[in-house]
Parts: sequence; structure tokens; C-alpha cells
Amino acid sequence: MSDLPRRLLVTGGAGFIGSTFVRRVLASHADVSVTVLDKLTYAGNLANLAEVTDHPRYRFVRGDICDPAVVEPLAANTDAIVNFAAETHVDRSITDPSAFIDTDVHGTYVLLEAARRHAHARYLQISTDEVYGHVAEGSSGEDDPLRPRSPYAATKAAADLLVQAYHVTHGLPAITTRSSNNFGPHQYPEKIIPLFVTNAIDGEPLPLYGDGLQIRDWLYVEDHCDALEIVLAQGTPGEVYNIGGGTSLTNLELTQRILDLMGAPTSLVRHVPDRPGHDRRYAVDCAKLSALGWEPRHGFDEALAATVAWYQAREDWWRPLKSGEYLAYYRHQYGDRLAAGIAAE
Repeated sequence: MSDLPRRLLVTGGAGFIGSTFVRRVLASHADVSVTVLDKLTYAGNLANLAEVTDHPRYRFVRGDICDPAVVEPLAANTDAIVNFAAETHVDRSITDPSAFIDTDVHGTYVLLEAARRHAHARYLQISTDEVYGHVAEGSSGEDDPLRPRSPYAATKAAADLLVQAYHVTHGLPAITTRSSNNFGPHQYPEKIIPLFVTNAIDGEPLPLYGDGLQIRDWLYVEDHCDALEIVLAQGTPGEVYNIGGGTSLTNLELTQRILDLMGAPTSLVRHVPDRPGHDRRYAVDCAKLSALGWEPRHGFDEALAATVAWYQAREDWWRPLKSGEYLAYYRHQYGDRLAAGIAAE
């Protein structure tokens, strides 16, 4: 028998992290059923859930977490909500923050209201270390002030505060997790690792922001989902848990490791004008989560090698994504920057 709530509503379950969580739960917990609610925006992909399409304990519903008419009947037949649904890419939040405000803030409110009305056993909010803002030295603890510096991080911080308020005001058994940068298979190719791997496969430039010395902590998606299962089963309502991979690299170091694994030349790298307000460093203290018995199971180098190999083997998955909306976004985002990078060489 599982320690998890028996009926899970997983929002954003067709995305990168959400789909990994869904596949793992269905494979590991024979008494847990999963309903996925996903709007299927550009980063939601039913191909991520292809292996569970016919699973007897899985159901998919296409819909928007901002719509109470969609959320309400699903919540009525659910014991817990795990909320992965969010707009997540910082660059897009700078260009147009409206979708982030709608989904990340208002959508969270709709889910919290549904969980409160139906007295759910758990509500798990998936958040990010970016809410802490730039960390010059040391590591952010869960009780540190929130200092978001991008529209994306600000909307995630607002959602975190809503979750805390619903716990205090209404007694909702809500928990929040804040993870560092995730990587692994099925990640939409706007993020740095899949972007650089797939560009390198095609001999395309790798657009590296600024001097490339921004520091991020890298967390393999399978280790993240391990942590989420533990928190969902054992976490204390009202608490926040940081989840970090324990491998801090500059973006330049990360890029070189990708190139080394692929045998690709450093001449592909283009230093392009930096993102506005680009945070220099993130780092999180994971002692609270470690006390529950969690540690990353995958070494960074082996996980990165497996991730690169997956993208090399699965062109059938990512090539269809790098067209249409993605191509228009990429040209808008990097066209002038890449031109500037090339001119500066």
C-alpha cells in the first residue's frame, strides 16, 4: 500500500516534470489513481504521457486551471492536488507577463479554493528557487525572504504566499516545494540543456547569455520526483521544502560539458547580450528535506550523459516541437542577439 493520497489530480501533468511524476507514480503505487489536467499550451505534450495512455488508473482532461467549471468536478473526486501547472520560462515572462499572472497566480487561487471546499488531504505546490532571487553567497533557507527579480519569479512567489495564506487562514494541508534547475528527458527545447543539445546536433549556434558565468544548481528530474513523493507522503502541512541537486555550475561550464559529451566544437558558442535582470546565482539549503530521508540518487555527470543521449536518440520527439510557435519565438528571442554575438566576434 502507498503512503500517498489515493486519488491525485495532477495539474500540468503533460509537461516536463509533471509527466515524469505521473509516470513514476503509476508505476510505483498500485493503489493510486491519477487524473491529469493540462491546458496543452506550447510546453504541454501528450507524447510525454504516451506510455500511460491506456493505463487503467490514469485519466487525461484537457482544460485550464483558471476555469472553476473545469476544476470543480475534478476536485470533487480527488483526495489531493499536485500543482505543476505554470508558465515557467523567464524569457517569455519578460516579453509578456500576462499569461504568467493568469496561470501562476489566478490558477493557483482557483485550485486552492477547490481544495478547501472539498477538504483535500493534501495540496502540493511546485515552486522554484528563483523566488529567493540572487544569492551572492551561502544558500537560501525556506524561511529566507522572497526577493523575486523577474516577472516569472514574482508570480511564483505570489502563488507561494497564497498557498501559505490558505494554510494559515483555512487550515488547508498545503505544502510547497522549491526546486533548483531541473534537467532530463522530455524537457521543452527552450531551456538551456535541451536547447543547446538539439542545436549542437544540427550544428546551430548555442546562444549563451552574457559572460556565461551565471551559477545554477542542477537537479535531475527523477531525483526531483523522488523528493516530491516523499514530501507528498511525509511532509508537514504548512511547510516549505527546498529541493536541490547539489551540483553548482556556471552556464559556461555546463555548456562545455554538453559540448564534450557530444564531441561538438566550442565554436558553436555565441555569447549574446544578457537577459534583463538576469540573476547571477541561485543556491538552496536542503537540510529540511534531507531530514525526511531524501538525497539525490543520480550523479550529475551520469544524468547529463543520459539526458544528452536521450535527445540524440529521440529526434522524433523534439524535431516536431522546434517548428511553428517555437521557431517564431526563437527568432524573436535570439535573432538580434545572435546577430550581435556574431558581429562581436
